[in-house]
Amino acid sequence: MQEKDFVSYEYKTVTVKAKEQSKAMDMYEAFGWEITTVAPATLDGVTLSLKRDRKQKHKQELTKLERQAEDLTDTINSLERSKTMFGNIFAYIFGVIATLILGGGMCLVMLIENSIPALIGGIALGIVGIALCVVNYPIYKNIVTKKTKQVLPVIDDNEEKLANTLEKGNDLLRADTI
Repeated sequence: MQEKDFVSYEYKTVTVKAKEQSKAMDMYEAFGWEITTVAPATLDGVTLSLKRDRKQKHKQELTKLERQAEDLTDTINSLERSKTMFGNIFAYIFGVIATLILGGGMCLVMLIENSIPALIGGIALGIVGIALCVVNYPIYKNIVTKKTKQVLPVIDDNEEKLANTLEKGNDLLRADTI
């Protein structure tokens, strides 16, 4: 009778955005996880099913490094979102105000009939509203550019830390096989 080597695995599922799938796969493989399946999860997400040998050497260190890598990835993603968040908020509020000014001019022209001052005032208010709508996008781009310049060094620093963490995890895995 032939004896089989039994290997027990631990399992994990992770849901990530589709555009971050390859990064996530690389990250988890650096800590000894093997991707078993990839399935669509939500509108723009995928679920990765992972397995890893339960009796792997340096498991505690790998788990600690894995948590650090996940935290760094979350930090990088939040910094990426922060590049446009304030610009979006400003553009929405400014756009609503500009639209209200434009609408106020239209109301002034339409509701007060046979009045030349109301007509001139309404047209002037409408022109101001249109001008504000036109300058909204350049202001938004300027805000996003400034925030990107501010956040980019921090993102690069965190990506470097992430790369170093992945290398440490990979080195621990290679130490098992040598």
